[in-house]
Amino acid sequence: MQQTTNTILMVRPISFRANEQTASNNYYQKTVDGKSPEKLQQLAEQEFDDYVEKLRSIGVNVVIYDSKDNLDTPDAHFPNNWISFHQNGTIGLYPMFAPNRRLERREDVLETIEEKGFKIDNVIDYTSAEDAGFFLEGTGSLILDRVNRKAYCALSARADEELFIEFCEDFEYTPIVFKAYQTVNGQRKEIYHTNVMMCIGETFAVICLDCIDDKKERKNVISNLKADGKELIIISEAQVANFAGNMLQVRGKNDKLYLIMSQAAYHSLSQGQIDTIEKHSAIISSSLQTIEACGGGSARCMMAEVFLPKQQQ
Repeated sequence: MQQTTNTILMVRPISFRANEQTASNNYYQKTVDGKSPEKLQQLAEQEFDDYVEKLRSIGVNVVIYDSKDNLDTPDAHFPNNWISFHQNGTIGLYPMFAPNRRLERREDVLETIEEKGFKIDNVIDYTSAEDAGFFLEGTGSLILDRVNRKAYCALSARADEELFIEFCEDFEYTPIVFKAYQTVNGQRKEIYHTNVMMCIGETFAVICLDCIDDKKERKNVISNLKADGKELIIISEAQVANFAGNMLQVRGKNDKLYLIMSQAAYHSLSQGQIDTIEKHSAIISSSLQTIEACGGGSARCMMAEVFLPKQQQ
């Protein structure tokens, strides 16, 4: 089993704007005043292209899906929420909280992946849970330690516990469940996606422990990470607000490891945190300020990792 991959699926922004259907529980979204929809779309595309160029420059294999169907999908550039690709040839399809995000699940995305030489043997589809009002938003909700077969999940309106347990049974992970919070107008509110406050690399984990209010749950998360040999890099809630938890480790040229993050995330880190990360991984950052403001998601959300086996030639 591998924790990191060299191949990433990314989806070009389509109908880009702040998604009104996700704003109810994504407190990282902001209203961007004074910019036309056309200007926002242009800025998002520029950030996307610059980001892809940086990934490719370090040897990451980026598969881009470019939709031509003009569906209203303002969060299309966050594909990791609706699909995951696994080393045994299985993919997971996930139930989405916002109705307009369900339109992001497109059959031709799978065809694009297969055209690039990857093999899909099996599909595990959880999307019928939407009908009953239960959701589990892919690797937004699930932080996977693929080597140690542990899945971490902060429960929320977008991460149902029973669905999470079902995922862990289907994909053979040990579930580690907790609640994560952020302070919004003086109140503690559930964090909508685990991947804004936590990231697991091969030999380290970036995590905001202050988000886990329950001491027993916090202790359980810490002991599992440490038992698996992860060095903990602790970030603050203020750094989480700058997307410092929303990072992903990938493999570049010659199997070199890189931790990918936004410029906002990078600039929020202390020199000590940067030094600790760089013991484990080189760092690449890219400016995503428009995407972060409108979408309330960042660098990690834009990458769906492809671990599928290659087709036999």
